[in-house]
Amino acid sequence: MSNLTPDKIHEEVKTRYGRIADGFKVEVSASCCSDTVDNGCCGSDNDQAVELFANLYKADTTWLPDEVTGLSLGCGDPITLANLEEGLTVLDLGSGGGIDCFMAARQVGPTGHVIGVDMTPAMIEKANRNKAKVGLDNVEFRLGQIEDMPVESDSVDVVISNCVINLAPDKTAVFREAFRVLKPGGRLAVSDVVTQGRFTPEQQADMASWTGCITGAEDVGDYVTAMRQAGFTEISVRDKAAPEVELAGSLSLDVGVRVFSARVTAVRPGTTS
Repeated sequence: MSNLTPDKIHEEVKTRYGRIADGFKVEVSASCCSDTVDNGCCGSDNDQAVELFANLYKADTTWLPDEVTGLSLGCGDPITLANLEEGLTVLDLGSGGGIDCFMAARQVGPTGHVIGVDMTPAMIEKANRNKAKVGLDNVEFRLGQIEDMPVESDSVDVVISNCVINLAPDKTAVFREAFRVLKPGGRLAVSDVVTQGRFTPEQQADMASWTGCITGAEDVGDYVTAMRQAGFTEISVRDKAAPEVELAGSLSLDVGVRVFSARVTAVRPGTTS
């Protein structure tokens, strides 16, 4: 991966998303996309990003302020995918401005709890300001990396994430951490950018494409292998645009790379004692 070390990737991602948080304006919806990359995750301009968000969630978002919806940087709908119930404890990996945390908090109710983890201080600050506007008491935000989370083991019912794991240099560590914090029988429900086919080392070394949610994305086979190595079972990966097709067992493309927004689910086996 050329001279891109995990520390370098973390720093570049933190810098980019900190800049997005600090420069956010309600009248201009934020986008996770690189200024130089046209991709299938978020679209290449603001109009496309707004259009994507309008069709992102099945659940009602009209109760959320513009400061929350405008800072949505996701590529899917992990909230609907997670099928949350009252009383659950939910963890959001890479919580950003807090949109998925707030939606989850409303669904799990006052007896439930939601934790958002993000490594960007500016995003944590923005999320806490948004929390004050939303007025939900059952959600909190913690500063930390998703490869080494400040969350107790066996303490979470559902792990969610929205277009973040692709940004992590060590996906295996992310899935091991997700497995660790989940209770036995707990579930993973993630929206993420995944590929069929692998990027070359030269393509992966393009930091603008990495922070724009593209060249950090892994081939579906490698993604599933990392989940299995962490201990997950009942793994499913489906293209958001064609959810009827299971891709968890698919083979890599021989030529080229297809990038898509995936719906990923899995289970930590076992039952809570």
